[in-house]
Amino acid sequence: MDTPFQIIKITKEFVETIRANREDAHFHDFEELAIVTGGSLEHYIDFQVEVITAPSVSYISMGKMHRVVERDDLRGWLIKFQTEFIPDSKLNFYSNFFTSTSIPIAPKGCTNRFVSLCEIIQTEYEHENPDFQTIRYLTTGLISMIESERKRIIPIENKVKSSQIDTFNNFLKILEQNFRRDEGVSFYAEKMNMSERNLNIICKNNFQKSVSEIIETRKLIEAKNLLIHSEKSVSEIGYELGYNEKSYFTRVFRNKLSITPSEFREMTRAMIS
Repeated sequence: MDTPFQIIKITKEFVETIRANREDAHFHDFEELAIVTGGSLEHYIDFQVEVITAPSVSYISMGKMHRVVERDDLRGWLIKFQTEFIPDSKLNFYSNFFTSTSIPIAPKGCTNRFVSLCEIIQTEYEHENPDFQTIRYLTTGLISMIESERKRIIPIENKVKSSQIDTFNNFLKILEQNFRRDEGVSFYAEKMNMSERNLNIICKNNFQKSVSEIIETRKLIEAKNLLIHSEKSVSEIGYELGYNEKSYFTRVFRNKLSITPSEFREMTRAMIS
């Protein structure tokens, strides 16, 4: 990607164009935000399949292996930007712990607000000399709206949402500091001064995953990064991430991605080369 930012309106003509020039799976060197206002699309992200149905938002961070299968009725907006363009967004933070971040958005009024803001961003982007500072400000606002939508769908009363969201984000920060260790749910619950049950409830409310699922996903995201970008052996990578036996690391990896770490490394490096 040669520019720091790009926005594309997904129309019938755009769908036909990308279908005619379909890419195989590829690695992102940019962040991607798909705002799906009509129809649906199918993502393949790091060998995992996900179907996104309107109205919703999907975020794919840099470094993921990605392929998309568009549907005829797909409509919306596609936003691509370099990581340094908006380096500290909540979506970027969550991408460390989840393969993709997909968030449903409320129809009608809320969807209209997303469309209106995308149209404003596109108008500025299409100027002969676009003001990227203005585009950054508007896109940051768009991402804030997405985070607000995520908070609204948390299935708890408003008066306790804020504290649960703060607790969940604190858990992710503690996990980021400790995920390489061989520690389970009890370790993080003790760090948070709460019961395992309550921590699991908060994680389920915020991202529909248990504590152990989030821990495992964080380890595997790091494993994939090391398999692609380092020369460490599979055993060394497993040991670094708290798996004391190569066979156990391989089994966990294969159960999640349906291929072994060695196969993942071979396939991804062949694609890069």
